[in-house]
Amino acid sequence: MDNRLDMGRFYRELSSEHIEFIRAQRMFFVATAPSGEAGRINLSPKGYESLRVIDPRTVAYVDYPGSGNETANHLRENGRLTFMWCSFEAKPLILRTYGPGRAVEKTSSEFGQLMARHFAQIPLRTTRQLIVQSIEAVQTSCGAGVPMYQYLGERENLRKWADEQAQKGTLEEYIRNNASRSEEKFPLSGT
Repeated sequence: MDNRLDMGRFYRELSSEHIEFIRAQRMFFVATAPSGEAGRINLSPKGYESLRVIDPRTVAYVDYPGSGNETANHLRENGRLTFMWCSFEAKPLILRTYGPGRAVEKTSSEFGQLMARHFAQIPLRTTRQLIVQSIEAVQTSCGAGVPMYQYLGERENLRKWADEQAQKGTLEEYIRNNASRSEEKFPLSGT
């Protein structure tokens, strides 16, 4: 039995094996941070088969409305973006992409083009924006410390809620009022 671990390698772009690994994952993580020392690092899990590898140096995902909009706000501030995928199955691996990111607004022609070309199965009315990364580096590491989990399915709550709001004509107003600003501006609550 070979117990050696691959402790990490860097690449300039995604290889075909990296792309195959990304496509097989049911979730990914997105990390951004504000400039300077103040502010919170934002780390968000994502699912719904909402991510596409556009080419070996570009990835994009459909961003649904949520409670805030940290990712887009941080990207507007400094563009720093990291994606991470990790295997929860038998063969361990962690893959990260690093590079500048940007939010593609729903009102732009680029949004419509990317949605039609790569996300045609996703109803436009339920989305907020696209997040696109230009990859500068790819890193793999062993992932041997990540536990194994069994995939049971997607939670449909967010998509159903967004679709209901869109059908009522209130989704865009919700996004403007609640999901377009930074959560860092809100005071902490609780005990």
